[in-house]
Amino acid sequence: MITTLTERLRGLASLFWREVAKFGAVGGVAFIIDNGLTYYLMHGPMTDSEAKARFVGASIATVFSWIANRFWTFRHRRQDNVLREFAMFILINGIGIGISTGFTALAKYSFGVTDKNMLFAAGVVGILVATVVRFFAYRFLVFNKELDEEPEFSHDHEIIERHPHTHPGVTVKSPAVQSRAVKDPELPGPPAKG
Repeated sequence: MITTLTERLRGLASLFWREVAKFGAVGGVAFIIDNGLTYYLMHGPMTDSEAKARFVGASIATVFSWIANRFWTFRHRRQDNVLREFAMFILINGIGIGISTGFTALAKYSFGVTDKNMLFAAGVVGILVATVVRFFAYRFLVFNKELDEEPEFSHDHEIIERHPHTHPGVTVKSPAVQSRAVKDPELPGPPAKG
């Protein structure tokens, strides 16, 4: 029982950290796009519209983020209905953009901050808060297709679900796992025999 629980937790952590690493890489590039464009706009064409500059930078970074997350980070989880997936992604990013833009607007209009660098920093803090919200929303609402047909992810839902019909010491494997001759070392559970 303890060994099974430990294996499940280890598998969940492994899957989680692989997705977090990819999400972080995409997020890092999106962060550069967002902040680079915002900084340029704040100090150039949108000098007196810091919140709008943050909105434009975040919007362009969002389009990049959807493409990169769809085709790389969560490529095994993308939904068959692309329009629904994109609509959910836009909704979640709208909330994220609202958070980052809101931090900038709050600093400027509620706290009277006028220094552009401080307003820029307020937006960066907003991005960090929004990133945590986005990761969990992407993972569980947007890119959430089950992956039983993919051997490397076949234990995904089994890691977090308890099987009430199994007995201690008895392992129930999905058809995808049973058909594999070689065990994937990244999956939880004992090594395959064969």
